[in-house]
Amino acid sequence: MKWRYIKQNLFFGAVRLSALTITTAVVAILFYIFVNGISVISWDFLTLPPRDAMTKGGIMPAILGTVYLTSGAIIIALPLGVISAIYLNEYAKQGLVVRIIRVGVNCLAGVPSIVFGLFGLGLFVVFLQFGSCILSGALTLGFLILPTIIGASEEALKAVPQTFREASLALGVAKWQTIYRIVLPNALPGIMTGSILGIGRAAGETAPIMFTAAAFYTSKLPASIFDEVMALPYHIYVLATAGTHIEETRPIQYGTALMLVALVLGIDLIAIIIRSYIRRNRRW
Repeated sequence: MKWRYIKQNLFFGAVRLSALTITTAVVAILFYIFVNGISVISWDFLTLPPRDAMTKGGIMPAILGTVYLTSGAIIIALPLGVISAIYLNEYAKQGLVVRIIRVGVNCLAGVPSIVFGLFGLGLFVVFLQFGSCILSGALTLGFLILPTIIGASEEALKAVPQTFREASLALGVAKWQTIYRIVLPNALPGIMTGSILGIGRAAGETAPIMFTAAAFYTSKLPASIFDEVMALPYHIYVLATAGTHIEETRPIQYGTALMLVALVLGIDLIAIIIRSYIRRNRRW
């Protein structure tokens, strides 16, 4: 009995140490970015385009481009992911085929993002001839985060008690109405969790948009979904590796990184508030 108690304390101690280590690392990274980037944050930095070989000016086109690409990815991936999860959990006959599909979805979640970038380049940019534009980038990012949303949505659907479905069906309600009016509203907080994870990944990816949407530099705002855009992750990459004044742009790199973190956290915060509101107002 004493040995079991010791093992339990060791296990929980290791878990707490791991959590503390991860939290410390994250806080240290955010603090380092904040300290090095806060000096360049100003109204002009947020509202003006880059100028003088991107050594001066602001990052407004990159901010808007990131918002466009991330929003487009969620608009594309969220409906597809939820519908796929509903089919797998509610309609598909559980068996070998469904297990293979789930394994495939889990494998896709771990595929490197550059593979999705090459996929988007081949399909959307070249084959469908969309060119390098917002649409190609949003579609590529949508497929990138689709496995995450499918997995989170399916787990959220499984968490809804089976008795809810049985009670609704016993009252003569059609299956699709049961899913629409009973299952989905109660699974929505979990689905929102998947969306939050997807937003964070879509906003911070560089490789997929490098091949499908991102421009090295443009001072013009996009007029349609078939225009190229600047994006914060690619802008950081350009300033840090491909620019001709790398040392001069170092503060801008950190300022851009700080704004990317703030943008992702802001979008996630809105989604978390919506999720919390839904949780407080559901009836079970």
